[in-house]
Amino acid sequence: MTSHRAKQSLFKKITRGMTVGSVITGSTFLHGPPVLALGLTKLFKQSRKVDETNIQITNSWLSVNNWLIDHVLPNTQWDIHIDEDLDLNLQGRYLMLCNHQSWVDTTVNQYFGLTRMPLTRFFTKWELIFIPFVGQAFKILGFPMMKRHSKSEIAKNPALKHRDILEARKSCEQLLSQPFTLLNYVEGTRFTPEKHAQQKSPYQHLLKPKAGGLALALNILGNQVDALVDMTIVYPDGIPDYSEFWLGEVPRIAIHLRKIDIPAWILAGSYEDDREFRSKFHQWLAQIWKEKDQLISDIKAKYSA
Repeated sequence: MTSHRAKQSLFKKITRGMTVGSVITGSTFLHGPPVLALGLTKLFKQSRKVDETNIQITNSWLSVNNWLIDHVLPNTQWDIHIDEDLDLNLQGRYLMLCNHQSWVDTTVNQYFGLTRMPLTRFFTKWELIFIPFVGQAFKILGFPMMKRHSKSEIAKNPALKHRDILEARKSCEQLLSQPFTLLNYVEGTRFTPEKHAQQKSPYQHLLKPKAGGLALALNILGNQVDALVDMTIVYPDGIPDYSEFWLGEVPRIAIHLRKIDIPAWILAGSYEDDREFRSKFHQWLAQIWKEKDQLISDIKAKYSA
């Protein structure tokens, strides 16, 4: 009997994997070429209509993924909490912070945001432009792409530091012509116990936050955004990898969103040029991260009770 059930479970897993893989592949081949074709027209003329159409096509692709999550992964339970003072809508402009544990995080963000927020973008490396289809799609859809230089390169040529800032400013300002959600994984990398120990992080569930990218985004966009949103993602049964998620092996996902007030002093200061401002900014972000760490502990405790 046990062997029979194991075979049934394996068959279901294989069937689910083949279904998900086939649908996502077919959907990508259906939606991808129009985005790339329309994007090529921007080489000759910028068009807001083209941008809006590409976003609609991308949202259609995301809606297929969400349909799979709702109908092929029915065992995954979603616990979504949005604080009452956070008013989200598809025409808004948002900066978003989020903890980062897995490639699943981005899919979770897209699942949550599709019907609640504008298309989510995030900072990407310029080198991704050379990845076929993916890099070009990021560029066409307005993902801020940055040419980041190492400390040694900047030491040899200090002008590169200012060039990086100018590139970031240009990329962010291009978002202002439309609704947007700009996501920042403030830890800069995915959480692992090894990285946590190596950093000697003062937080139980998080790596140390990196302030530079957020400070830059707030400096460029702070006066233009409707809210700074803090998203916390918790996997109560353990951090999954991408295949586990799409095979339906993630029983529960908890999402919590809250609004972070942006102090006036942040919008008036300069992270790059003012040492005192940088110190104060680090303290402000550390407090946000301390609260997020406690929230994760509270959510985990709720599920383990």
